Amino acid sequence: MKQDWVKSYETYIEEILDKYQVPGAAFGVAKDGSVIYERGFGYRNVDEQLEVKEDTIFGIASITKSFTGVAIMQLQEAGELSVEDKAITYLPKLNFGNKQHTEKVTIHHLLTHTAGLPPLPSLYHAMRRSMENDSSVPEKQMERAKSHEPIETYEELMTFIGQLEVDLLGEPGKEFSYSNDSYALLGAIIERVSGVPYDVYVTENILKPVGMVDSKFDLDEILQSDNVTTIYASDEKEGEKTVYASEAWWDSYAMCAGGFLRSTLADMLRYTEIFRNGGKVGEKRIITPESVQEMVQPHVQFQDNKYYGYGLMITPNYNGGTLVEHGGSLKGVSSNMGVVLEKGLACVALNNLAGVPAAKLMVAGFNAAQDIAPETPIMTFNDYAVNETDLEQYVGIYKSGEGAEVTVSKEGDKLYYKGEGEALLMRPVGEHLFTIEMSESESPIRFLFNDDGEVRALFHGVRQIPKALDVEEEVETR
Repeated sequence: MKQDWVKSYETYIEEILDKYQVPGAAFGVAKDGSVIYERGFGYRNVDEQLEVKEDTIFGIASITKSFTGVAIMQLQEAGELSVEDKAITYLPKLNFGNKQHTEKVTIHHLLTHTAGLPPLPSLYHAMRRSMENDSSVPEKQMERAKSHEPIETYEELMTFIGQLEVDLLGEPGKEFSYSNDSYALLGAIIERVSGVPYDVYVTENILKPVGMVDSKFDLDEILQSDNVTTIYASDEKEGEKTVYASEAWWDSYAMCAGGFLRSTLADMLRYTEIFRNGGKVGEKRIITPESVQEMVQPHVQFQDNKYYGYGLMITPNYNGGTLVEHGGSLKGVSSNMGVVLEKGLACVALNNLAGVPAAKLMVAGFNAAQDIAPETPIMTFNDYAVNETDLEQYVGIYKSGEGAEVTVSKEGDKLYYKGEGEALLMRPVGEHLFTIEMSESESPIRFLFNDDGEVRALFHGVRQIPKALDVEEEVETR
């Protein structure tokens, strides 16, 4: 008979997978380095009825950033670089459009998303070649990808960034906004310092020593595996959601360090040992305890009780422990992995469809293993009184270089948030702070102001999205 916590966890998993029409997923929980739960759900290939196993290969997307952090720590331990070094020491052609600003940016700033870069359109151009082979790409995304020549090398990426006319968010170290470009540049630094390509460095110095035998960057090699998942996409018309198989994986060499490793549940549970066990996996030391501590240090705060370390997000107050985690999202990928340091717990969640609340499913595993109801949120928010007239300042259209477009509208004494899909009610929970119900959680949205006291951006998830229009009559209402 299954333990009660496993039954409650699986019931919750099945409810979410059914709700989001997820074809296949894998979940695992470890305690003090031993796997206490490991199971695949659904299919890696629905048409052929091939079930998900613990060694089925999934995309992990931005969890790759934590591997980049580990690689930087290894090179720092070897005396090859320091996180306090200026980025231009290794990337002399780097240019953020402002020479003085560029010269101040350090490796630490890139690791913590505080280099001052707003969200940029680089990723789509970097994935363009693989997107061109994908007949299922929405027209709007394909237009965005084709609006510039493909970015295939670090040199082309740096040239592209240097030619953009963007408003930097602030002095290096002052403003946080999640930046795939920053981690791509870290990949370039790792390559320049180590003398080998980023993917080769990570494979030889992290994947192989950890024993991650099924984890790979090379897409051709992955697709030859007899246990790789098919990736799935979804389409919604007239309120009906259709999930379908899509053979084309998106890929990018220039952005490799930000999100293009593929792995398995078994491999990722082994990987979490680095952070739980002071840098060791079994008898293999990957990094020192001091380097682990530097990675899990809450270097910069971006939400209440939420910080960013080096390639890791830190929640210092989770049920009496420190939650260290990172997620990933890309076509055919919803992933999350984490460790509760003081409890010796690790959890991994992998799905073969985008838009699945992987973070919520991971936290559900931690909750269940501690005899807490799986659905229990990490944070709750109290109501906050706000004057109706004060709501006018937030109304507008917000756009980012990555393609995000958000409309904030006012109807009576309420605000509504519209990104993709229906407009969502914004609940005031603090000064300039609201939440919306999204991905099975309350998701905070904070409005940011310029020196003149005007709203300049909203911060949602992990990104600043600049205000583009301030004309209320152009804003859609609910």
